[in-house]
Amino acid sequence: MNIAEKILARASGREEVKPGEIVQPKVDMAMVNEITGPLAIQAFKKIGVPKVWDNSRIVLIQDHQVPADTVKSAELHRIMRQFAEEQEIKFLYDVGLGGVCHQIMVEKGHALPGDLIVGADSHTCTYGALGAFATGIGSTEMAAVFATGEIWLRVPSTIRINATGSFKKHVTPKDLILYVIGKIGAAGATYKAVEFMGSTLSQISISGRMTLCNMTVEMGAKTGLINPDEETFNYVKSRARRPFRALKSDPDAKYEKTLEVDVDRLEPQIACPHSVDNVKPVKSVEGTEINQAFLGSCTNGRLEDLKAAAEILKGKKISRGVRMIVTPASQEVYLQALKNGFLEIFVKAGALVTNPTCGACFGGHMGLLAPGEVCVSSSNRNFVGRMGSPEAEIYLASPVTVAASALAGKIVDPVAYLEE
Repeated sequence: MNIAEKILARASGREEVKPGEIVQPKVDMAMVNEITGPLAIQAFKKIGVPKVWDNSRIVLIQDHQVPADTVKSAELHRIMRQFAEEQEIKFLYDVGLGGVCHQIMVEKGHALPGDLIVGADSHTCTYGALGAFATGIGSTEMAAVFATGEIWLRVPSTIRINATGSFKKHVTPKDLILYVIGKIGAAGATYKAVEFMGSTLSQISISGRMTLCNMTVEMGAKTGLINPDEETFNYVKSRARRPFRALKSDPDAKYEKTLEVDVDRLEPQIACPHSVDNVKPVKSVEGTEINQAFLGSCTNGRLEDLKAAAEILKGKKISRGVRMIVTPASQEVYLQALKNGFLEIFVKAGALVTNPTCGACFGGHMGLLAPGEVCVSSSNRNFVGRMGSPEAEIYLASPVTVAASALAGKIVDPVAYLEE
């Protein structure tokens, strides 16, 4: 079996499972944020069960509209706090204590190798970076998980991405996942698992692996996974809050198909409006003027992302007419970036550094775009109206491309631009 099948078999108490089978596995961890959580809480109360199945396996995170920007969002925050108190849920990451939910789940040791994790947010698949089967579900489905600790799932078939070779300078894991999405298509992996393997993986940090798995949902995937290795175990050993059992794909595991990617030949990629699979080499859209550059989100708001951008911006000024928003993914990332001097570099360059939040990516709190404006973003979605006006345009790229473009005032291929 491959890793996705092994995790579902283990969680279902079975020796083996096969693609297409319906299983009823036990959930290891469940997560909601303040956008999806209140709906789940409301539905849970209608079920009539007095207590959640296990209050030590539920994580509540305020992250989208933080701090509250309207009375409505303040009410949603309060519902989360009240539920945590009623159910004696220890893991409530409130304003000032956490950050973007997917960063917190990994950073704080709630997501571990071999886990089955469900989250009421589509980018829950991020935790596959640690070798977990993690998937997004709806709020009413989460209410049933709160009550029973179980869920129905169909065992997915798996697409294997075999990445070999080494990244060239200024080419990143974000470029790799954009390239893959462009090849597979926005619906090409619907309800499938996507497993990354190959020699390139050993060169990619946990942060980079989170970027890969985070965007598998943009191909329609049920989950994205990477087999755990020494990099994984070194990351989780000081963070794990409970015992775990790592699982790996068998050498003779079966896959629906394999996509071979030669990373040696990979160049910076960009997803053009208004679809994540509208992917092209950055150099093909060079010269497109921008109004905003966004660095952050659950895709690319981690320390190595901020470091890459800071190295490019150090001692320079963002182009006149461009506003740059930098949003660290968590309080931990924010504090480390502060200690390393990255935040000072951003501020001196003319960028706005915000508190850890989903921020501009979500398009409901800050950094909204006006009609006709163009943003180059390190986030994961460029749908019509995603970041404000439906008449605005969003280009998705790596933190390196975002930073270089902010300096140039237009989209540029960072490889050529930074070596001029």
